[in-house]
Formats: sequence, C-alpha cells, structure tokens
Amino acid sequence: MENEDKTLCPHCGAKMKLWKPPLESSWGINSQYVCFNDECSYYVKGWVRMKDKYNQKASYRHRLNPETNESGPLPVWSAMAHRDRIVEEREETE
Repeated sequence: MENEDKTLCPHCGAKMKLWKPPLESSWGINSQYVCFNDECSYYVKGWVRMKDKYNQKASYRHRLNPETNESGPLPVWSAMAHRDRIVEEREETE
C-alpha cells in the first residue's frame, strides 16, 4: 500500500485540508491534515460519544501529522471550530 493517499480521511474518504495549529498550542508549528467533512462518521459519532461518556457538548475531527504519520483526534466545540486555521490552496504551493 505504498501509494495510499494519507491525505484522505480513513473514516469517510474525504480529502483532508491542511490546518495550521495556533502558535500557543502543543501541536507544534507545522501544518497537519484535518478532515473537515461534517458528515464524517468519526466527527458525527464523536458528538454522541462525548455527550454520553463525558457529558460534554464537543466532538473531534481526524488529524494527521504528515511529518510523523501520527494521527488522532482534534477536539472541536462546534462545526466551525478550527476552520479559521485552514491553509488556503495557494499557500500550500508557495
């Protein structure tokens, strides 16, 4: 599976977007790939799981660090959370 496109979400198959973490976060300074598909099963089921298990109105989106291949959840508190940190296509090619 060498040709596997790691920028596709393993939960829904959507193309993930480059996302730049805030400087003050513990994510580091390098961009990561995040699935911003609001119909992704990982994101949709996250709302239910976080409410049932922790009584929190929150969810998570799938995230991949392309430098380390480490993946996991990016916590979100709304559908719009973190969207302001999406890197535009033109910035990706610069």
